[in-house]
Amino acid sequence: MVSAIAATGLGASHISPVNEKVYHQSNLLGDWKGNIKQTHQAIEFKVLSINGSTAQVEYTHNGHTERGTATVSQNFITFGNVTIATRDGKKAAFEFSFTPQGALASLGTQTGILDKAPTAASDQNPLVGSWTGATADNSASFTVTSINGRDAQVKYTIDGNSGQGVGDVVKNAVLLGKIQFTNIDGTNGKVTFQVGHKTISLAVKRFTPKTA
Repeated sequence: MVSAIAATGLGASHISPVNEKVYHQSNLLGDWKGNIKQTHQAIEFKVLSINGSTAQVEYTHNGHTERGTATVSQNFITFGNVTIATRDGKKAAFEFSFTPQGALASLGTQTGILDKAPTAASDQNPLVGSWTGATADNSASFTVTSINGRDAQVKYTIDGNSGQGVGDVVKNAVLLGKIQFTNIDGTNGKVTFQVGHKTISLAVKRFTPKTA
């Protein structure tokens, strides 16, 4: 049985830009559910936040839940004897290592494939979406792909320069470096950014795909 690790309190995720670019650690965030291949036991593993090399997690098995601090390495999270890893943020490999009775050195393993539970549409943050706008001199496209706690996964193109990263959510706004996106009413917003020594505030609208 996995030993419980003392919780140190939950907070916003802080993922280094290098780790996000190389390992896409934000893919680990979320609620993972599945079954152990060998026993068909249902399990659930929630990654609530990632802060550097640690993560706040909840692990539910055998009808009870353990909460605590896990270790983050590349795209792996280890909590006691449990390790999960994901590449695409949709499916995760699960491994539980244990010492069988009567075995002093050899380890047994149980494995499984976990699926990330989708976020209900009604729970989706209104900041999530693609927002675009342009004037004769400037253009901006700002996309919030997902939000977990106070962390927003962001992609943007401003005056032809593209980038992505993890922004900070503050009320109805997302801050990413010197770029700020504000949702005004769910349809209209604004993107504020710097061009040289000037601060530009550009009106944007939410992109809504046309339905047949």
